[in-house]
Amino acid sequence: MSAALKGISSMATRQVLADLAADWLARGGEAVAIESVGGVDAAQRVQAGQEALDVVFLASNAIDKLQAAGRVVAGSKVNLVLSSTAVAVPAGAAAPDIRSEDAVRAAVLAAPSIGYSTGPSGVALQKLFERWGIAEEIQPRIVQAKPGVPVGSMVASGEVALGFQQLSELIHVQGITIVGSLPEAIAIDTVFSGAVVAGSAHADAVQRLLAFMASPEAAAAKRRQGMEPA
Repeated sequence: MSAALKGISSMATRQVLADLAADWLARGGEAVAIESVGGVDAAQRVQAGQEALDVVFLASNAIDKLQAAGRVVAGSKVNLVLSSTAVAVPAGAAAPDIRSEDAVRAAVLAAPSIGYSTGPSGVALQKLFERWGIAEEIQPRIVQAKPGVPVGSMVASGEVALGFQQLSELIHVQGITIVGSLPEAIAIDTVFSGAVVAGSAHADAVQRLLAFMASPEAAAAKRRQGMEPA
């Protein structure tokens, strides 16, 4: 049997990629070993080019940057899933109204502590708070998760009262209540993609894997993990 394809991904896609890789293997495809870490760390490791990696899964714009730097094969990017950002509170806590932009803003202002990640959703939230003109006011109450640390775990432990993270990273966390996804006016949706890492000796196999992961046959697994096909 040939060696497993070696991949790296951000935490947001950890479970869906595990499910898809298992399905691919069951259909006769190559085994895939994917390490899931903080997205910033994953991008830096691919950028460094010091590891024998075959495939990388990150937010689409992060893949674009790696392609521009020559770290992934040009034209190999395949969009896989669309992931929405959701809001969570500790289990048993009162759920705030998040049905409108104004309601979310009010909930943020009222929260004793607010948590978000270092990933794309966290960056987008920082920009949203700046646009609302409240970034400075709430800064002392912001708790940014360390790379690879789920915001949901911080909500469950009570470290933060109001958490924002990809829905896919919240749905399996015990001890929290998912209030819902952000309303359409301020929705933070991230497209996650896969690409062949430059220098991989298994580029053809990776392209077949990515084609499967983007196919209609993969849609059910994506929806089970709180995502939509891209």
